[in-house]
Amino acid sequence: MDRPQAPALLLDALAPAHPAGILDAAERAERRGADRLVVSETAYDPFLQLARAADRTSSIELATGVAVALARTPMTLAYQAWGLHAASGGRAVIGLGSQVKPHIEKRFGMPWDRPAARMREYVHAVRAIWHSWQTGDRLRFRGDFYTHTVMTPFFAPDPIPAGVPRILLAGVGPLMVRAAGAVADGFLSHPFTSVDYLTRQVLPALAEERGAAETAGAAWTGRPFEIVGSVLTATGRTEEELRTHRASVRERLAFYASTPAYRPVLAQHGWEDLHEELHRLSLRGRWPEMAALIDDRVFDTFAVAGTVEEAAREIHRRYAGLATRVSVSLPEDADPDLGLDVLDALRALDGRPAPH
Repeated sequence: MDRPQAPALLLDALAPAHPAGILDAAERAERRGADRLVVSETAYDPFLQLARAADRTSSIELATGVAVALARTPMTLAYQAWGLHAASGGRAVIGLGSQVKPHIEKRFGMPWDRPAARMREYVHAVRAIWHSWQTGDRLRFRGDFYTHTVMTPFFAPDPIPAGVPRILLAGVGPLMVRAAGAVADGFLSHPFTSVDYLTRQVLPALAEERGAAETAGAAWTGRPFEIVGSVLTATGRTEEELRTHRASVRERLAFYASTPAYRPVLAQHGWEDLHEELHRLSLRGRWPEMAALIDDRVFDTFAVAGTVEEAAREIHRRYAGLATRVSVSLPEDADPDLGLDVLDALRALDGRPAPH
């Protein structure tokens, strides 16, 4: 596939949401020139940790990557995001994902039905709330899932000079991908995504929905649409470290490949049988056996490995001209500076100056 000449890749630093490390991670990412700090929702609230990071940084964007949308009402999410945006001087970017049914229903106690349709309406509802706060217009949102029609001045935050936050949506399956193209400012690619799946399935669907939104005159379509790649990466400063990280990434790939939600990605490559076998093993708790089924062909399709410079060259080869920005997803126990080292190498490949 020929790719048009594109601007340099923007570079996102991933940080854990753990309160003990977020401030150092934020300061280090900004100091080393990352364009955006991304915190996912796991055991800690990403909005709270990013708000803390806002006080220790001045220029880096602060993004949830992702926050669980359907665990919150649109009004709850709107307040959290607005607070982060205001506290950071307009640097917030709101990445949202749906999570899966058992977590939404049994962990968060929230409803789950027609998740893609619900997510489309969810984003519209959040935008309606923000519009009311930003302009003072009356809040009048009525949908199939959510209704928001009460907003008195006492409960309305002040407008934000920088404008409302951007919303990015994560997705894998076709319905959620189309939802992102229809209502969001960008698409968050899952780490378990191949370039082939992205180019053949995701990008055409996003372009079609984006075109329809522009034709309909959607207000948010004046903003550039982001494609965000998250790349599973095994790297290290020594052969032993690289070998350890390759094994960790292989285990993570086996976990993703066993999950029914990610079956369409494997189907793109004709590897449905691999999913079925891994899924059967996962149901029996036979986790040690699963990684052995991820051969080098599968590994190299979904991940990159090598020295810092080798990993950066392969990420650049895959995503330059395809994605707007990328992040480097390392094993959990890896030194986070390794990810920043890869970002440095990517910056050099695009001829961007090193941070001062």
